[in-house]
Amino acid sequence: MFFAGLEIDLSQFRRTAGRSLAFGFLTFSIPQVVGTGVGLLAGYGWLAAVLIGSLMASHTLLGFPIVQRMKLVTDEPVAVTIGGTILTDLMSLLVLAVCLPIHTSGFSTGAFVLQIVEMVVYVLLVFFGLSALGRWSLKRLGDSKDKQLVLILMIIAVAGFGAEAINLEAIIGAFLAGLAINRALGRGQAKEELEFLGNTLFIPMFFVTIGFLIDVRVFLQTLVTRIWLVLGIVGGLIASKYLAAHLTQRLFAYSSNQGRLIWSLSLPQVAATLATAIVAYETKNSAGVRLIDEPVLNTVLVLVVVTSLLGPVLTEHFGRQRLAEQEAAAKDAVILPQTADPNSTGLTEGSANRAEQGPPVDRPHE
Repeated sequence: MFFAGLEIDLSQFRRTAGRSLAFGFLTFSIPQVVGTGVGLLAGYGWLAAVLIGSLMASHTLLGFPIVQRMKLVTDEPVAVTIGGTILTDLMSLLVLAVCLPIHTSGFSTGAFVLQIVEMVVYVLLVFFGLSALGRWSLKRLGDSKDKQLVLILMIIAVAGFGAEAINLEAIIGAFLAGLAINRALGRGQAKEELEFLGNTLFIPMFFVTIGFLIDVRVFLQTLVTRIWLVLGIVGGLIASKYLAAHLTQRLFAYSSNQGRLIWSLSLPQVAATLATAIVAYETKNSAGVRLIDEPVLNTVLVLVVVTSLLGPVLTEHFGRQRLAEQEAAAKDAVILPQTADPNSTGLTEGSANRAEQGPPVDRPHE
């Protein structure tokens, strides 16, 4: 979750903030409602159903390297999708933060309001306070790569402990710490080395740990006995993300290829989805009942596999179509001035000839 926050391009988010927030709201709220409905129809209680909805609401930018290679990152719909990731991941984690204490200790209006206030204050302190502290510290520390790494690890630790102090999961602190460091550090050697360490060690170990949690027999049994749950969650995710992308396309007058590119980028469910599902699965109430059971966890794993394969393939396909669309538009832009040039050129040449001939000479009348 730290690396998910670290990789978000905040400068792009600032440029398209309004549209990113609009898309983020659509691509969070529609899957949230659909997922909650699927959970209720599958026989789960309101709390588990709402959490199932939040598992479908976030997205991971697995297709980002593809659009980066195609030089489509500056295309506005791509920038809007990247910016919307901040809202979807944050809202998904906040739903988890609300559901966990209700499941473990029951619902209390006072405790609920207090939890919301603490979360808002915590988010502001980490995102603005820790990033400002990080910038100030970097000026004092200089360009030392080792000191920058120590500072980054310290910010992660402070954000993690702060989250646990107000009964939030540490992964929420990790995500916000990634955003704070992103804001304070920008690009740098320390950040690049940390990303390399994450991509080669931490993230692979995260997937290995998930593999240890899978009971293959129960996994296959879930596919057979809970096929409607699997189809509801996977199909509901694909359809609801498409609807959110289509509404965004219509709202901001993007082309069909741009709308489909938004959809393909917002399909993959990996980082926030897996982290949230594992935390919810491991959370038990006083009676020993888990917040989500093993069939839901296994269904989430199916969702991750399907969307992490489907999303990048569609991004590659729609990205190429968008490139072709841009090339066609560029050719049209070249052809139009050329069709208008002959008249303007003729006028210019005529004017030049008259200038060369000099001023008119008075001739005698015959």
